[in-house]
Amino acid sequence: RTTRATRNGESLEDGLTIRRGTPYGAAMATRDTSRQSGDFLPLTPALFHVLLSLADGQKHGYAILKEVAERTNGAVELSTGTLYGIIKRLLADGLIRESVLGSTDRRRAYRLTPLGRKVALAEAERHQELVLVARAKKLFVDPEEA
Repeated sequence: RTTRATRNGESLEDGLTIRRGTPYGAAMATRDTSRQSGDFLPLTPALFHVLLSLADGQKHGYAILKEVAERTNGAVELSTGTLYGIIKRLLADGLIRESVLGSTDRRRAYRLTPLGRKVALAEAERHQELVLVARAKKLFVDPEEA
């Protein structure tokens, strides 16, 4: 028998399912693996920046914070609370996982899962389509015309 996990009578958004009837009456949590990359879109800018930071390899939290700040020339500076809230959500959604090889007693390293990579790519393509529309609408001014 499968029961949807709930919080205050509402279904959880992370696709967690509780299976009853496991040995010793314990509840076993399983992921809903049927979610598609488009189910997560659109992403918040902060969440997208974290996925982008992990696109080229595993990183620990402080390295993610530094890369986002450097890549955006300081325009986006995530607080540690925001970052770890995002990490918790990405772990629950199955978009990232903890990397055993890059983790130590003091630091946890994270890497994209295949689904996380698909979601990041889908969001990048969504932004690319918006830029194409902006160009078609002549929103960008050509320096030669200015």
